[in-house]
Amino acid sequence: MTPAFEALQKQLKRIPGVGYRSAERMAVHLLLEKPDSGDDLIQALSYAKDHVKACIQCGNICEEELCSICQDERRSGSGQVCVVEHVSDLLAMEKSGAYRGLYHVLHGKLSPIHGVGPEDLNLVSLEKRLVSGDIKELILALPNDIEGEATCHYIQDQVKRFGSVSVSRIGFGLPSGGSVLYADAVTLKSALEGRQEF
Repeated sequence: MTPAFEALQKQLKRIPGVGYRSAERMAVHLLLEKPDSGDDLIQALSYAKDHVKACIQCGNICEEELCSICQDERRSGSGQVCVVEHVSDLLAMEKSGAYRGLYHVLHGKLSPIHGVGPEDLNLVSLEKRLVSGDIKELILALPNDIEGEATCHYIQDQVKRFGSVSVSRIGFGLPSGGSVLYADAVTLKSALEGRQEF
């Protein structure tokens, strides 16, 4: 092993879901087996870093101020906003086809143990959306774990100031401790259809 190889492997291992062996295989692939693909990867990463940002309204990925979902006028009429933890959860919901409304991405969940408080989440823009009066229902599609529960309760307490907004929570069909990201389309559809007042 060389210092340069170890440095690359270390950075690849920092990517969520990539372990030591996967990082090692990727590094070997990029450096020895397909060295030309490394240039394409560097170019794509550089372009994305310069152009991709968070939607100012919902927190989804976009290259303009608003993402394509927030710009879609057909979605805004329902008054429904599905609150998810990460963009990857939003993408899983979209792939399922079970939900065709708007979203709000928190980019995390409350976790005092890890030092994550309300100020660390994408809650300011959610409050702006609530103040606008366009939201009729918040669908909380957060993980069914302690931090997810705490985040749901926090949001519910904040929404009480906006009396006309109902809050529901998906949960039917999702295993305890499970995440939206790993659920299949049928499970997500059942979870959305089986949501209850929160």
